[in-house]
Amino acid sequence: MAHPELHNMSVAELALALRNKQVSAVETAQHFLQRIDAHKALGAFVDLNAEATLAQARAADAALAAGTAGPLAGVPIAHKDIFVTRDFATTAGSRMLKGYRSPFDATVVARMGAGVGHGVPSGPAAAAAGAGMVTLGKVNCDEFAMGSSNENSAIAPIGYDTPEPVRNPWNTSRVPGGSSGGSAAAVAACLAPAATGTDTGGSIRQPAAFCGITGIKPTYGRASRYGMIAYASSLDQAGPMARSAEDCALLLSAMCGPDPDRDSTSLDTPAEDFSASLNAQLKGLRIGIPKEFFGEGLSADVRAAVDAALTRYEALGAQLVPISLPRTELSIPVYYIIAPAEASSNLSRFDGVKFGHRAKDYTDLVDMYKKTRAQGFGDEVKRRIMIGAYVLSHGYYDAYYLQAQKIRRMIADDFQQAFQSCDLIAGPVAPTVAWKLGEKSDDPVANYLADIFTLPASLAGLPGMSLPVGFGEGGMPVGMQLIGNYLSEARLLNAAHQFQVAHPEFHTARPEGTA
Repeated sequence: MAHPELHNMSVAELALALRNKQVSAVETAQHFLQRIDAHKALGAFVDLNAEATLAQARAADAALAAGTAGPLAGVPIAHKDIFVTRDFATTAGSRMLKGYRSPFDATVVARMGAGVGHGVPSGPAAAAAGAGMVTLGKVNCDEFAMGSSNENSAIAPIGYDTPEPVRNPWNTSRVPGGSSGGSAAAVAACLAPAATGTDTGGSIRQPAAFCGITGIKPTYGRASRYGMIAYASSLDQAGPMARSAEDCALLLSAMCGPDPDRDSTSLDTPAEDFSASLNAQLKGLRIGIPKEFFGEGLSADVRAAVDAALTRYEALGAQLVPISLPRTELSIPVYYIIAPAEASSNLSRFDGVKFGHRAKDYTDLVDMYKKTRAQGFGDEVKRRIMIGAYVLSHGYYDAYYLQAQKIRRMIADDFQQAFQSCDLIAGPVAPTVAWKLGEKSDDPVANYLADIFTLPASLAGLPGMSLPVGFGEGGMPVGMQLIGNYLSEARLLNAAHQFQVAHPEFHTARPEGTA
């Protein structure tokens, strides 16, 4: 095997090559670390630890030689800087946690890596052995996962002395999407074959669409939130990002499973081999097309790419069914009441007392709280904390927060009504392709409006994914969203996989200079 081609291989191909001893895990890790160094101008990575990475790779090689390796042993992965890790700093993109090192690994990190031997105590909540993947490093994200463009990080990426936004590999003058923009950029630029992301209101699906890769948000509760720094606890969900649905199926199989001892919202649903379901034909599959996803505000280039993809689905045997999700527009005000409300509570722990940033000069405890939080949090985080505190305050709780929760239930009911006539729902991920860096920095509402198509599924707790289906303005990737009913990840992944087998030209395309 020619080692220079390792970065062009899929997760499935790398796993097979490692298992067949065509390449070692150490050689693979070294190759990707060199790639990261050569492309550090993208600003994707915020922390590396070559010693820890190579130690994990040596352990993977030993397990492969002994025949005790996990299913993805030796395959490299990057983790969003929202998951705590023992061997790498965890900052959540915030000055508040700059340099913080966790004493344990998040459950998702442990399951993707060496399992119970890598930070998660043994017990029914943890797998006896993890998938055996090798962590390359931590990738940049919007501060505390709050953003749609990855321009809100307060941490300087590797190769930079000051905080810089992540660049989109398809056009470095454009955003990669957010908040999992570092994950999407790293995979798109072939700096890692896979990455973890988190999706609160679209933060896996939107950056995957902007960077031309595949990403899936599973049903809320499928993946443990233990060790995932909280933004909005009733919405946050971990998921994988890779170049293909096949790779995402392999990754999601390793990532999911019950974690009752550490995450009370974890579903008591056994781990599932999603790759075993990637062989079903699409004949008779009913795909719902919500009219609200194709109205005013959707750019012509995105619509053309999605329409063409839907025509291709028809050619594969699927049936397109018109449906309605009448409360789609209400998802934005509902989300931006509920999520900030939960954030204002979750972020109250960052007060400078136990860990993280603490102001140097203060007069008393209250003054320390005020100065610490003023210095530690960025503008967007402060904005959402203030919104959240406002809607939860006396006199406004009933008028805003309670009403938002009622409409959230109605949005979930709209989906259940739609699923009576269809199996999956399809539409655009975002109204436009990736915009230019700084284009919406002074207009947070414009950023919020870009989430119009991803928020409804998040509010309902449904699984959703993005797959690349074409190119729009400026040659930028366009993603199509597939939404399924609860626990229908296998059906989603198969529908995406069948499309990618028939039309590989989209998910195999590479940004110029990264092949």
